[in-house]
Amino acid sequence: MKTRLQVISVSLLAVVLGGYLLYSQQEQLPTQAPMTTLDGQQIKLSDYQGKVVLVNFWATSCTGCMQEMPELKKLQLKYGADRFQTVAIAMSYDNIEYIKNYKNKEKIPFKIIYDADGKIAQSFGGVTLTPTNFLIGKDGKLLKKYIGIPDYTEIISKL
Repeated sequence: MKTRLQVISVSLLAVVLGGYLLYSQQEQLPTQAPMTTLDGQQIKLSDYQGKVVLVNFWATSCTGCMQEMPELKKLQLKYGADRFQTVAIAMSYDNIEYIKNYKNKEKIPFKIIYDADGKIAQSFGGVTLTPTNFLIGKDGKLLKKYIGIPDYTEIISKL
């Protein structure tokens, strides 16, 4: 026989989980403010409508980020900019020279943006952990948010 406290606890847990699931399914992408790549190009996520986009928040000091970068590079090269676009956003605490050196040394084939003031990370719901990835569908809607290294098989299945 359940006690009243157990019933209340289970009910409260259901409300919290239900609210979380509802929030996570309805998570909105930020407004389409222009962002400037390291190459000086102005881009907006809406520029890539009709393509699958992976927005990757990363830092050169992040071990997981350095582990995933070669995989992101392979994905971009294999599926090409006509179907898939990676937009890598370096965190505000990163060093701009480290970012540029990494981009040039590794010949990164996708867009890299330095979020110097942290406003882009804030606009994506306050991203603080790296890597954090947002998979955006061809229709411009959020398909999935990954905290940590993403599921590459799942990404490929959306292309």
